[in-house]
Amino acid sequence: MTIAALEALTFGLGRLAEAAGGAGHRLCLLTGDRAVYRHELAHLTPEAVAVLDIVDVDTFDESACAAALAAVPDLRGLVNSTDTWSVPGADLAAKLGLPGPDPAAVRLLRDKSRVRTLLHERGLSRGRALTVPTDPADPSDPARASAPARASAASAAAEILREIGLPAVLKDSAGTSSRNVWPVRDEQQLHAALAEAAQHAFAGRLFAEPFFSGPVYSAETLSWEGETRLLGVLSRQMSPEPSVREEAAAFPVAFPDPELGLLQDWVGRVLVTAGHDSGFAHVEFVLTAEGPELVEINRRIGGALVGEALCRALGTNVYEAMVDTALGRRPALLDRPVDSASGPAFGPDTGPSTGFVLVYPDRRGTLTGWTGLDTLSAFPGSPEWYPTAVPGRRVEHLSDQRGCTGIVLAEAATAELALHRALSAAGSVRAVVAADGEG
Repeated sequence: MTIAALEALTFGLGRLAEAAGGAGHRLCLLTGDRAVYRHELAHLTPEAVAVLDIVDVDTFDESACAAALAAVPDLRGLVNSTDTWSVPGADLAAKLGLPGPDPAAVRLLRDKSRVRTLLHERGLSRGRALTVPTDPADPSDPARASAPARASAASAAAEILREIGLPAVLKDSAGTSSRNVWPVRDEQQLHAALAEAAQHAFAGRLFAEPFFSGPVYSAETLSWEGETRLLGVLSRQMSPEPSVREEAAAFPVAFPDPELGLLQDWVGRVLVTAGHDSGFAHVEFVLTAEGPELVEINRRIGGALVGEALCRALGTNVYEAMVDTALGRRPALLDRPVDSASGPAFGPDTGPSTGFVLVYPDRRGTLTGWTGLDTLSAFPGSPEWYPTAVPGRRVEHLSDQRGCTGIVLAEAATAELALHRALSAAGSVRAVVAADGEG
């Protein structure tokens, strides 16, 4: 019997393969670029190697994926752990008669504008979404916009000021990796953001929503048939504006019991309202002075090293729950005992907290390597290096996660201490980039 995966997150493939093998299944990865999994493939355990098959296919071609899946012997389930392939993955599972989410619900979650509007209508958000029309700039001279385009931008700015107010955020309704996101605090920034947005292609459409002030977190949850369990809360350190890239994170954050209970209730209501009833969810939110406000919902396990953080803190391979869900059965993780006095991520047989820091270069150019990796072992917390790029790769984007070249992870007894250790260790690592023209 086999479980297939339509692409996967950069990290976690090895644990997913082990989980599939533990359930008595093989894992077949469909990928358009196996180099994405370079680090994972180089560190597979013998148990993972024994059950993993890889099929090279254009994963943006749904017909090609359907044909590849039809050729998988005794296919029992389809894992879909990414945002980009969530809609085609749901469609393919439905067409093949495999367990899976309602494709309509997945389409809703991939539309941040629709989710914001729905939550606002149900009293779960103080802000609403406003679709912003965009007129592409002249590709021959993007700096010069036609008179109609300038008039349209002026009209859009006026409507944003009237309906949303400032500060606001402009973003792609189906964006990923924090790309195509513009926080705006005054009218000058608003007009500049609209002009820049006119030069970008969007996965969805441009919309505006209020900017909510406060620290950013993500609730890591697991659901089954509408029942949701909060596995823990991840802290998220964001870059100074106007960049919107993620800099660091730690798990699990220790909240006082009353506040933790409120978060558990809030995230459960948000997911039910948004139509997510089974599987992992990574729910990003701002903890404002008036309470939590949604940033976005990702119907998957968290990216970067969130899955690894969950496995270590909970003392178990949480990817087993992903396999359970793909097979259409209640995840055993939902019923695991919890020590309520310590928070949902703690209980019998739990492990360390983790912090991790994303390493970005300080300029654009070609990545040639890193300095400081050989000193990581001198730092406390058993720091580990997880590369996300390879020397020779061109680094173009510094304001979002596409510019990340690697991640430093460290452990400690608490998330706070783990983050301190990760920050200290990552401070010794530098991504070396050769600018154009340098040898």
